[in-house]
Amino acid sequence: MATVKQLPPRSEVAEGDTWDLASLFDNDSQWRAALDELEESIPGFEPFRGKLADSADVLAECLEFDLALDRKFERVGVYAMLRTTEDQADSGPQGMMGRYQNIATNASEAASYIRPEIMAIDDETMKQFMASDRLAHLRKMIERMLRYKPFTLSSSEERLLAMQGEMAQAANQSFRQLLDADMKFGTVEDENGDEIELSHATFMQLLHSPSPEVRKTAFELYYKQVSGHENTLTATFNGTVQKDVYYARARGYSSSLASELFPDNVPQSVYDNLIQSVRNNLPNTHRYFDVRRRKMGLTELHHYDTYVPILSDQEQRHSWDDGVALVIDSLEPLGESYGQALRAGLTGRWCDRYPNQNKQSGAFSCGSFDADPYILMNYKPEVLEDVFTLAHEAGHSMHSFYSAANQPFQYYNYTIFVAEVASTFNEQLLSQYLLERAETDAERAFLINREIDGIRGTIIRQTMFAEFEKNTHEMVEQGEPLTVDCLKDVYRILLTDYFGEHFTLDDQLGLECLRIPHFYRAFYVYKYATGLSAAIALSQRVLNGGEAELQAYLNFLKGGCSQDPLDLLRDAGVDMENPEPVNTALARFSDLVDQLDALIPDA
Repeated sequence: MATVKQLPPRSEVAEGDTWDLASLFDNDSQWRAALDELEESIPGFEPFRGKLADSADVLAECLEFDLALDRKFERVGVYAMLRTTEDQADSGPQGMMGRYQNIATNASEAASYIRPEIMAIDDETMKQFMASDRLAHLRKMIERMLRYKPFTLSSSEERLLAMQGEMAQAANQSFRQLLDADMKFGTVEDENGDEIELSHATFMQLLHSPSPEVRKTAFELYYKQVSGHENTLTATFNGTVQKDVYYARARGYSSSLASELFPDNVPQSVYDNLIQSVRNNLPNTHRYFDVRRRKMGLTELHHYDTYVPILSDQEQRHSWDDGVALVIDSLEPLGESYGQALRAGLTGRWCDRYPNQNKQSGAFSCGSFDADPYILMNYKPEVLEDVFTLAHEAGHSMHSFYSAANQPFQYYNYTIFVAEVASTFNEQLLSQYLLERAETDAERAFLINREIDGIRGTIIRQTMFAEFEKNTHEMVEQGEPLTVDCLKDVYRILLTDYFGEHFTLDDQLGLECLRIPHFYRAFYVYKYATGLSAAIALSQRVLNGGEAELQAYLNFLKGGCSQDPLDLLRDAGVDMENPEPVNTALARFSDLVDQLDALIPDA
């Protein structure tokens, strides 16, 4: 009788396979002492209240105090957040995070007068202040702050908004607890006869199975649970959209989308052009699905058939060490210094490597100014995609590594818009490295198939998500309620458009919109699509260029947020206000589909 393969509890995971958080704090006790110290520092904001217009010196001292506290709060907050991801059923770290959020909210409330006071300084006085050497290191930060003048409220109103910090996270926290801890999906017998515990973390692993029955069973079991919680999930999703709309309206933005684009100084045309470019190229996406169906020998192609490699017998097992070696070798074009730093981190303990019970699903990189740039993985040796995920998260971590080393605290923390360039750039180099070393047509087809699915998943699918976010936020802004049925209807229309009329859409797939974690951080996903488009252009620029092109890219990694995202990318060699990078990436997609069709005979 087959044994059930269950995830190990956190206590049984080998120490060497977990991250070492000592660059933040040695233990929870040290963390608590630091948090207590921070709480005691909060009254330090009060002496500056009402005095920011007195002189450039006073303004500088206040902002320096705020930055120093911010830096300490970042360290404390990152530690607490990382501890919560290790085992989301462990109430200890959850309590730590709750206490941190409470104190951080109190600090935000105490500092809430700063922006309104700065906004209230008259233009002539501010001009004199800005000319002072005392504010030279803070000038860009103040200029960015002043951009928000039309959307900054009075001191008392800002205080009220600051007090809502914990409450604003309720929907996201409820969703994560439900998805990662409370929902139990059962087990699935894989193609080898082993029983696999189905979870949000193992769902994608099972969709990579070469067995159609395994894929179908995993899909149906997973969505049975989602369906059983559809009303709760709808309520949590509605809560996060309502939050976004509320804050946008409270501050006077024209829409929630406008409020999210404003910090990066990205015009809405970038968002709209992305959707239009992808929609213009959807016939090539539909053509790919037909190619996939024919090559797999299927009468109908279902969503659960779109993740497994067409040539699944080409999948190779990569241990953690093998995966690290592949990533490091593929990134050799970025230079010896880049490779040495990354190797030390990945062979050391930057990473929390494997799944365990109640661990947060997915993967992420979490960089901070004073600590190692940690990576959470749920690495599975039998899934090549996890090697690409490692390369992706390593791109984020090295971006943090270079930014923290080359920028002061106030300018090191790069925006998400450029973050997705650094991560997908690494994936491009890994793909190119493997393709150059492919020994057979089948191996080459396998890798081309993977790159096609990478572009489809990162540009086309994320653009569909971006369109869903835009549509649902506009619905709430127009007073339309978000019910289970209307969400499924809106999502179903998008699925039909993006997958095509000949694709078999299972009824359950309309529920997918309720299980996507990124929807709880709205208007984020479009940056995956723009990021990969920029990464394709920049990776080719580095691979085909010389020292100047490499240095331009490394300078981009070192730039942090010292410039606006679009300016950083222009200096690196790509203009994202022009639709050309997206169109070029989609043209590459079409060319790869042609190559794949020629390499694999119909089944």
